[in-house]
Amino acid sequence: MIIVTGGAGFIGSNIVASLAALGDREVAVCDVLDSGDKWKNLAKHEITHLISPPQLFDFLKSENYRVDAIVHMGAISATTETDADLIVRTNFNFSLQLWDWCAKHEAAFIYASSAATYGDGSAGFADDATIAGLAKLRPLNPYGWSKHLFDRRVIRMLAEKQIAPEHWAGLKFFNVYGPNEYHKGGQTSVALQIHDQILLDEPVRLFRSHHPDYPDGGQKRDFIWVEDCVSVVRWLLEEPEVNGIFNCGTGQARSFYDLAQSVATAMNEPLNVEFVDTPEAIRDRYQYFTEAKMDKLYKAGYSRPFTPLEEGVRRYVEDYLSKPDTYR
Repeated sequence: MIIVTGGAGFIGSNIVASLAALGDREVAVCDVLDSGDKWKNLAKHEITHLISPPQLFDFLKSENYRVDAIVHMGAISATTETDADLIVRTNFNFSLQLWDWCAKHEAAFIYASSAATYGDGSAGFADDATIAGLAKLRPLNPYGWSKHLFDRRVIRMLAEKQIAPEHWAGLKFFNVYGPNEYHKGGQTSVALQIHDQILLDEPVRLFRSHHPDYPDGGQKRDFIWVEDCVSVVRWLLEEPEVNGIFNCGTGQARSFYDLAQSVATAMNEPLNVEFVDTPEAIRDRYQYFTEAKMDKLYKAGYSRPFTPLEEGVRRYVEDYLSKPDTYR
C-alpha cells in the first residue's frame, strides 16, 4: 500500500490518479474534503481508504496493511495564510511524525517541499541540501518558512545520525499547473486564471513591473506541468537508493507574458493584456525570477525531459479545460 497525504489536493490527486492506474498496489488517501468539490479530484479513481488526518496514526497502527511508502503532499499551502501556529502544526510537526513512523516501519517517505523556501532568490535556486546551504535561505512567508524548517530539520537529523527512513526524498516544487487545481480559489495557477479571464472575454491582467530589470509582464517563473511532478515522484518510488532534497521544476524560467500567450494560443483566442500594479501588501516580497537548478536530479539518474511551457499549456487546455469534465 501507498498512502498519499493531501491526496485529494492538486498535486496529490494527480499522483493518486497515476498510482491507481498502475493497479499494482493499494492506494490510500489521507485528506480533508470539506464541503466543496474537492472530492471530484478522486472521483474517477479506485482508492482503498480515505482517512481523516487526525485518524492517520490509528490507521497506521493496524496490522492488516503493509505500507510501502507515504507520499506526503498534505500541507497548509496558501502563501497568504497568516496563522503561523496552524502552519507549523500541519507542515512541520505532522511531517516529523510521519518521518519517524516511516523510519520505524521501513517505509519510504517522499515529501513536498517548495520553491518558496528560496525566498527572493538572492541566494540562488540550487538545491544545496547541506546545513550551510540551507542556512543561507530566507523564505518570505510562513508557508515557505515552514517547508524550510522541515528541510533543515531533516538534514540536521541525518547529520546527527538520528532515526531516518532508509528511502526518503523531498521535492521543492516550483510553479505547478494542471488539472484538479480548481478547488484552490485564489491560489490556483496563473495559467488557470488566465484561461478563465480569456473565457469570460476579459483582458488578461498581469502585474506591472516595479523592478528596472524587468518589463511589465516580464517577471519570470519556472512553470512546471503537473504530470512532470508526478513522473518525478513515481521515479523516486522506484529508486530506493536515491535519497535527498531535489528541485522539481523545468530548469527554464519563462515570463508571465509567455504564459499568457501560450494560453491564448491554445484557446485559439487573441491575447489582450492589461497591466495592473503589484499590490503594495506583497510588493516588497514579490519574486521577479525563479528558475530551478536541475543538475542534482539529473545526476541522481532522472532522465525524462520536462514538458515545454507551450506543450504543457496546450495539454491543459485541450485535454481538460475545454472538456465538459475538467477533472483527471
